[in-house]
Amino acid sequence: MCGRAGVMVGAVMCVACALGHVLPPPPSSHAHNNRLQAERHHLDDPHYVFRSELDLPADLQARLQEDHHDPEVTGGFFQGDMAGLTPETVVMNTRVALKWEAFPEKRWPNATVPYSISSLYGQNEQQMIRTAITTLQFLTCINFVEWDGKVEDYLLFWPMKRPRGCWSYVGRRGGMQVVSLQAPDHRSLRCFASLGKPIHELLHALGIFHEQARPDRDQHVTILTENIITEYLGNFRKQSGQNTTFPLPYDYSSVMHYGSNFFSYTKSVPTIVPKVPGVEIGQRIMLSKLDCLKLNDLYGCLEDPTDRLKYITFCNFLGISQLSS
Repeated sequence: MCGRAGVMVGAVMCVACALGHVLPPPPSSHAHNNRLQAERHHLDDPHYVFRSELDLPADLQARLQEDHHDPEVTGGFFQGDMAGLTPETVVMNTRVALKWEAFPEKRWPNATVPYSISSLYGQNEQQMIRTAITTLQFLTCINFVEWDGKVEDYLLFWPMKRPRGCWSYVGRRGGMQVVSLQAPDHRSLRCFASLGKPIHELLHALGIFHEQARPDRDQHVTILTENIITEYLGNFRKQSGQNTTFPLPYDYSSVMHYGSNFFSYTKSVPTIVPKVPGVEIGQRIMLSKLDCLKLNDLYGCLEDPTDRLKYITFCNFLGISQLSS
């Protein structure tokens, strides 16, 4: 599968370059330094993130940092990596979801997303972020543009020290909006273990929730509550069907699906098991075919007949199909 994934990602990059559908060159180091100072100022605001690992008791903070936990859960946010949401403060049938009719302000206008990448990242990490952005830009009609320092709403890729891990807000928040990707350290590659990690957080920022939180998830997976750290049982609640929309079937191969042992007491026991034997969940290689179609549908990329044919073809050819163990 790794070899196939490499071919798919390589194909995206090669075709994108051939069509000239690539991102602009990174800004000068001088411009980055100026932005760095301004962005630090806003990130020091204690109200920027509503609830995270910093609000948890010390013993729970320590448990999240155990090596078997994925960096998508170590931030301690709602469902692990969705900032600004908590089970205690969000009524499930009114929380932000995929239905723009209910939450139009969460959609990025004109399918255009300004972004900035912190110079605190090394060259390899910056390149992986840009590859993730280019991948989404090629496979959909969403246009990512380098932040010009003037537009009010934009994504900022920043390696937050605390709360650490991989996390993002869901949909457009307004103003500077952090997508935090923890940089590699001596213990692991963290949020840069694979291309699917930054892609996962980008899909949150574009308005997509976790696949296993769908209202119909109990038809497809079994949640083993006895294996979940008690304090994190709320992360396995389903979202309401009232303000969400899922025109596509349940997707075990989604890059937005929990892994089998997320929030587990130990890596040796699962917390979520597919009802289809032998199916793998939690891949972070690439968008699945259905992820790709879902994102295109969400931003109206399939409305024009010519674009519809193009993007459906891209999704079917480059998206990951169901994985089996």
